[in-house]
Amino acid sequence: HFSFFLFLKPPTLMLCIFFVLPSIFSNGHEFTNSATSFLAETCKAITEGKKHFSPRKMLKTSFGEPNCSDYVTQSHYITRPLSAEEAAFPLAYVITLHKEFDTFERLFRAIYMPQNVYCVHVDKKATRAFKRKVEQLLGCFPNAFLASKLELVVYAGVSRLQADLNCMKDLVKSKVPWKYLLNACGQDFPLRTNKEIVRYLKGFKGQNITPGVLPPHHILKRTKYIYREQVYSIFSFMLGTFLRKSPPPHNLTIYFGTAYIALSREFADFILNDRRSLDLLEWSKDTYSPDEHFWVTLNRLPGIYPGNLPNPCLCSHLRAWGRGGQFSCVANGRQWLCIVS
Repeated sequence: HFSFFLFLKPPTLMLCIFFVLPSIFSNGHEFTNSATSFLAETCKAITEGKKHFSPRKMLKTSFGEPNCSDYVTQSHYITRPLSAEEAAFPLAYVITLHKEFDTFERLFRAIYMPQNVYCVHVDKKATRAFKRKVEQLLGCFPNAFLASKLELVVYAGVSRLQADLNCMKDLVKSKVPWKYLLNACGQDFPLRTNKEIVRYLKGFKGQNITPGVLPPHHILKRTKYIYREQVYSIFSFMLGTFLRKSPPPHNLTIYFGTAYIALSREFADFILNDRRSLDLLEWSKDTYSPDEHFWVTLNRLPGIYPGNLPNPCLCSHLRAWGRGGQFSCVANGRQWLCIVS
């Protein structure tokens, strides 16, 4: 199957396939096989407890102060649709990032297709030099742009969700007739070709991919109590309180799922305009990690539009996460997130 969704305890793991970081294994074997072979080797390395992430062996990037035409040619960007099927099924991408330009460039080069459209959100915390570099790269492509409104993103705060929504607002105004919107972070990397992604999404016939369940007991506090974003000059975090929140608006049942989704254009319009969506967003502003309940809760509303999928059982990323000593990350650990790399 193209993807799977798995929970394991203990430790708490969530695994699903779509994007992972590029990798060069510790024995020097470069990633030149198919994505399937790469995934098999990665999984084998992890199960054997081998640490195989080697930043020194990552592919070099070439972006500097380029002439756009030379850069696009020398970097081997795809400049025309590779098939009629792909041309007829354009995608919209939201990419959020704040650092590691070279990693973002690899991601962008890997997913770029001229029929698609790309919105990139750069965290306000990013340096001016970083933002300028991103703007320069995007300026080489007519179907890629920086989000019109940028957020200072706090991990697990509503600002992370708002960054996606800002790009979504820009993308629904695009003249590109995209069929699905996918979101990713700047440290992701595709496992599948554009054609494979298109064929996979076509199989859902307009339904959304936002898997989720009723929140486990240890998750309930995220929406039961008030949390506030705390922003300082050198760090930021979510501050929990003992103040109880009011019930969700419109008697909504809150579900818990993944922040990474694939949404139809019709659902994007619903999210941006429906009163239930707008009220849920307002209610979620003082919750913890609202991007993990916002999409799936709205998608679980029964009978609101053709695209909702009440009982999804798959998802879009291969990631594992946990806190403290819950598990040993043999790949590349960042912010309690173990990225298979």
